[in-house]
Amino acid sequence: MTSDTDNSRPQDRDHQELRLVMLLLALVVGLLITGAAVYLAREHPSLAQPLGVGAAVMSALAAVVGVVARVLRR
Repeated sequence: MTSDTDNSRPQDRDHQELRLVMLLLALVVGLLITGAAVYLAREHPSLAQPLGVGAAVMSALAAVVGVVARVLRR
């Protein structure tokens, strides 16, 4: 009787590469948005407080999404 001891399938590797690409893409988009927010805050100081509130909301949403993703993964 033969058993397959290799649990890693080629499909999982493809999905892992896709996850990495999506993570890097999200990181680049996040950095672009952060750069735009910093630029706006420097050029238009009256927007600094609304941008700060927006950043706080975005970070809270990211934390909630992270918790939900971790719960769904288990």
